[in-house]
Amino acid sequence: MRNMLTGAVALLGAAGICWTAEAQTLRVMKSLDAPHYDGQRTTWSPTSDIVNMFQDTLVALDWDGKTAIPYLAKSWTISEDGKTYVFKLRDDVTFCSGKKFTAADVVYSFKRLKDPETKAPYAWRAGEIKELRAPDPYTVEYELNEPYSELLLQLSMYTNAIHNQESVEALGKDYGIKGIDGTGPWCFESWQPRTEIVLKRHDAYKWGPSMYQNRGPVKFEKVSIKIVPEDASRVAAIMGGQFDLSHQVPLAFIQQVKAAPNLTVQEAQPNFQLMYYGYKITRPMVADKRVREAMNIAINRAEIVKGILLGNAEPAFTFVDPKALDFADKTKGIIKEDVERAKKLLDEAGWKVGSDGIREKDGMKLAPRVLFTQVAYFPRVSEAIQGYMRKIGIDWKIVGYDSTIAPAEMGKQDYELWTVTVPYLSAGELMNVYFNSKNIPTPNRMNWKDDETDEWLRAGRAALTDTERALNYARVQEKVTSEHLMMPVMNIAMYTVSSKKLKGVRPHMLYQNTFYKGLDLSF
Repeated sequence: MRNMLTGAVALLGAAGICWTAEAQTLRVMKSLDAPHYDGQRTTWSPTSDIVNMFQDTLVALDWDGKTAIPYLAKSWTISEDGKTYVFKLRDDVTFCSGKKFTAADVVYSFKRLKDPETKAPYAWRAGEIKELRAPDPYTVEYELNEPYSELLLQLSMYTNAIHNQESVEALGKDYGIKGIDGTGPWCFESWQPRTEIVLKRHDAYKWGPSMYQNRGPVKFEKVSIKIVPEDASRVAAIMGGQFDLSHQVPLAFIQQVKAAPNLTVQEAQPNFQLMYYGYKITRPMVADKRVREAMNIAINRAEIVKGILLGNAEPAFTFVDPKALDFADKTKGIIKEDVERAKKLLDEAGWKVGSDGIREKDGMKLAPRVLFTQVAYFPRVSEAIQGYMRKIGIDWKIVGYDSTIAPAEMGKQDYELWTVTVPYLSAGELMNVYFNSKNIPTPNRMNWKDDETDEWLRAGRAALTDTERALNYARVQEKVTSEHLMMPVMNIAMYTVSSKKLKGVRPHMLYQNTFYKGLDLSF
């Protein structure tokens, strides 16, 4: 292992990982790049963490992962029927371009989010908006068609960040690629796809959320975020002092990194991240629930966690982490690993073992196409599960893609399974993301369309009491788990690794965004 890391260090210069002597540049490292940085048009977390650095939301998410606190909105009131929120905005905020932030920017941003032409996959996070009004420059009346129990929580998400209409219109199709404006503590400077994102300090910024000691501006002139997809190279670089901060050090190396005298490792708490494989149930090979259940119970999650993640995860037998808000206890026990039962289910479904050991039916081999992103643990986990599947007569055809094209490939309909790790805040969020029929074809890549599920989701969103919300979201969890629409594999731990010279480091849990705003960071 040491020789591999030494070799990786030698290769970093050839890979373009070199720096100037600019002392006021914070050096950050990531494994994944994004197809663009327009947060309204994607579910991709590699977009979201950068967006949170240069754009702001009406509310911020406190360190506890469940409390919305004032940000661009300094206060708010909610009507008794839960349908109208009145936000009072700060009057001292400017965009990086120098434009003054007003209520008109809020109204524009949410109208753009809801515009069908935007094709915003996470538009639902803003609720069923009836109308947005700006009665004066620093007041927004946010009226919903029905109550939305998690609105404030969801307004902290990057997809609900505030945009500058002038920037959107000036850049057109290049918005989020060649440039983008925001009110965040950092300003977009440049992006070289698959190589580097550079942000510069927003000197006028002084409206950071109360969770930070420093309300702004940030203490670095620039932040350079390098893309280093190779696991060994990232480990070598952070241990060799070539970077100051990363939240994407391979989990298999965490214990080794913890032992490094020049580094500090912190785990984000709370943290809900599910690594799963989803079934595209409209595809013939996985249309039968028995086939999906067979796959779900044929793998050994404990072996995967121990052998590949080295214990930096927990085996997942439910879609929702048992510690998450509104987890349904009745979902425990639905997925029970049992290889012999898996074989019987496939037999019952009419898939017979052929001479080559692979099952077939009506002249078709049981060989589902499985997509993954070529980064982190996804290749090794996919290969491991491919091995488990062969033991029950299924030939997984695994296909890996670069992170910049994986979202587009997973948006197609020519495969049976895909895998990602999804961060979430609550059971309700996870259920709404993946199982609302309005989210077909993405993020509801399962193509799950069920009136009962949609009604329970609607009732959970509109609930005015915690009990009513939990009841409806529990119904959804029980149904989709019993249908085996996903293969939950593990709940992933998340760490931030930083140089001991860097002060003020505290990992945040919001959608894998441990950096969040980075206001307290300094040397």
